[in-house]
Amino acid sequence: MKSMIINLKLKSMKHLFFRIFIILLIPLLSLSSCSDDDDLTAGKVVDGEVLTNAEAISLANAVYPPLQTLSSSFSFLIESATESTISFEGEESKEGPLVSRFEIYPDNWYAVKIFNRLYESIGAANSAIDKLSTATPSNQLSQETIKLAIARVKFVRALSYHYLVQLFGEVPLVLTTTTPPSKVRASIDDVYAQIVKDLTEAEADLPAFDNDKSNPTKGAANAILARVYLVWGEKPLSFNEVAAIQGGQIDPSSNGVDVDKLQKAVEYASKVINSGSYTLLSDYEKIFGRNNENSAEAIFTIFHLGDDVDRQGNHQTHCPFTFPFELRKDNHIGPADVTLPNRFDDHDSRKHYSYATKLTNPADNKEYTYAFPDTTPRYGKFIHRAADGSDLTQAAQPNDLDRIEIRLAELYLIRAEALFFLNKAGEALTDVNTIRARAFKGYYDHNKLSALTKEDLFKEWELEFTFEQKRWSNLVRWRNLISTVKTVDQFTYYKDDYKDEASIIAKFGKDADGKDVDINAAFFAKIYKHLHAKYTNVRGKHYRFPIPPGESGQDLGITPQNPGY
Repeated sequence: MKSMIINLKLKSMKHLFFRIFIILLIPLLSLSSCSDDDDLTAGKVVDGEVLTNAEAISLANAVYPPLQTLSSSFSFLIESATESTISFEGEESKEGPLVSRFEIYPDNWYAVKIFNRLYESIGAANSAIDKLSTATPSNQLSQETIKLAIARVKFVRALSYHYLVQLFGEVPLVLTTTTPPSKVRASIDDVYAQIVKDLTEAEADLPAFDNDKSNPTKGAANAILARVYLVWGEKPLSFNEVAAIQGGQIDPSSNGVDVDKLQKAVEYASKVINSGSYTLLSDYEKIFGRNNENSAEAIFTIFHLGDDVDRQGNHQTHCPFTFPFELRKDNHIGPADVTLPNRFDDHDSRKHYSYATKLTNPADNKEYTYAFPDTTPRYGKFIHRAADGSDLTQAAQPNDLDRIEIRLAELYLIRAEALFFLNKAGEALTDVNTIRARAFKGYYDHNKLSALTKEDLFKEWELEFTFEQKRWSNLVRWRNLISTVKTVDQFTYYKDDYKDEASIIAKFGKDADGKDVDINAAFFAKIYKHLHAKYTNVRGKHYRFPIPPGESGQDLGITPQNPGY
């Protein structure tokens, strides 16, 4: 287990996530979470007045546990509801496969979980702010600690609202525990204005830098501000705009951009890039994995100690590599087609690490190939590899790996995108080529872009952040979700050769010598089903997810429901 170094004044939130009981969101918000022991460092709720530094920090730490439960859950919405990813988790009637096939209903567990846990974090944040704002400094409670605790809490509340407004659109703004929680859906602009307010106020009282990347800092606040202004500046779809396209298969047209907000995105991205606090690592593979936690490229992370310790653990290591060397067992989530790695140039160093097609099991020193007729390639970034970075992998995938919320490469692409839509493609090109220089290394001179198109920019996002929980949000921001999903008709496994087990065996069941080939036909027929469902089912309504019920199925009273659901 990772070491636990405690400093009551600037205590790392990373060491404060032990067992927390889940308080469900009833009727809309839960305001507390509590520990199963008396250790204040576990983030337990403080009854009455805040009297000590330990109590102030404990209140701040209560906002983090709900977020820990979402580290892998985001993938089942933000990745599965795109063209590139399929969920194979459980029976076809289960929540993951339903998202993958765009058969999403309000009671889908992933929508329910994400919506409710984000509000649970917001509820804990509101409770902390209410208590800390009335706390009286003393020799046991410093003003510095109060300000730090409030800043951390506001940072997390802003991050939670940013996910909520991106995934669900207009959502209730609940900012205090002193009045009944609102069930009225606030406008997109009002939600983003509150996010910016929280982040700006947090930035003022956060430290400039922290070696522990799971502690919010000025750099983290500025990074999320850059992300927020980029999304806001490209004018997110309103409820009425989604309603107008809900049943169709035509992407909405752009309403132009907000120049001032995009300029803010450039400003905040530049603050982070120019701060000198973060480094674009020369080796792409050194960004990920247990041995690279708190790397110089990471800006803010979600800390994990693993299953049964921090409520769930980070299953990003488990879900895309569920049965490492049992090739014919269904992976929980994975690439939708064998052609996806071909989106990378062969000289792009990101290709090998983003998609695993061959891996060696150190237990038997045998190389396993993830390909037809057994299975498909695996997403590779979160596979637990040997310490030397080789393709030797561990059969058991650890769930204590910190999730990277934002890293420096994203700031370069945020700035590039904002500049591009500010008609400064030449400046944007420099940032894109900075990312490509790392990717292509010695082959960069032959892969340096001489001009930048919108398609180049969008592709660079895809290549740099494959399976990093950004794909759906990007397609929504670019207003090309439907047209992109419908490109599945170009995939190998969309062809009628794979429409059912009989067709697969008839087409591929014999080798060149006429010998029978053992094919995992049911698996590939399932992929065919998902791809055709994606193509057929995707609609304008999928530019957001449905407003769900509470975790116990209770009606949260938030109306109207999102269009089409």
